[in-house]
Amino acid sequence: MSTLQSYIHQGEHQTQDFKFRVDDAKKIARTISAFANTDGGRLLIGVKDNGKVVGIDPEEEFHIVQGAAELFCNPPVPIETMIWQDDHKLVLEVIVTASPLKPHKSKDDDGAWKTYVRRNDHTLIANKILLGVWNLRKKGAKKPQQFSEDEMKFLGLFKSNEKFTLSRLYRLSDLKKSKVDHLLKLFITWEILNMEITPEGTFYSARSTISN
Repeated sequence: MSTLQSYIHQGEHQTQDFKFRVDDAKKIARTISAFANTDGGRLLIGVKDNGKVVGIDPEEEFHIVQGAAELFCNPPVPIETMIWQDDHKLVLEVIVTASPLKPHKSKDDDGAWKTYVRRNDHTLIANKILLGVWNLRKKGAKKPQQFSEDEMKFLGLFKSNEKFTLSRLYRLSDLKKSKVDHLLKLFITWEILNMEITPEGTFYSARSTISN
């Protein structure tokens, strides 16, 4: 099995995406920025979603992808490329590494700059909580020896294995929304709470059983 076929055999996942071809530089910029904001990744252009190699003109696709990475990602995302041949068909591999400069933003369909992340084989919008977590991690927010009364009360909501949406946490807590946001960012940064971003929504839960 060739290297290209071994990649294709894996299917699409968090660090790999197939593209039949690139028609929209803004749309491909979202995938590129999402890879840079998460674990890095590989785009295989000239491959259908089902893994069938259809081939492309690598030079033409390269210019679109390069423009997407440089003009429609802010800050620009560095990319590397490689050309693979399968039979008589050519596939362009675009390699994106996880970026220390995240968040990288790209434009949505309305032209607004948004931050995207990669979750499994989906490119999803990052919410304000995740952006805050990244910021706290850059600052090196340290876990205190003792939690405040508000912090303990908030953690008390997570004593079951239940998953909560942000709107439900707002309803359940008697704290201000801004305080709930802040506590979520802290507890996720300190690895006490989990945040799960999915196509169905974002959910928060305890990483392990939280005792009194």
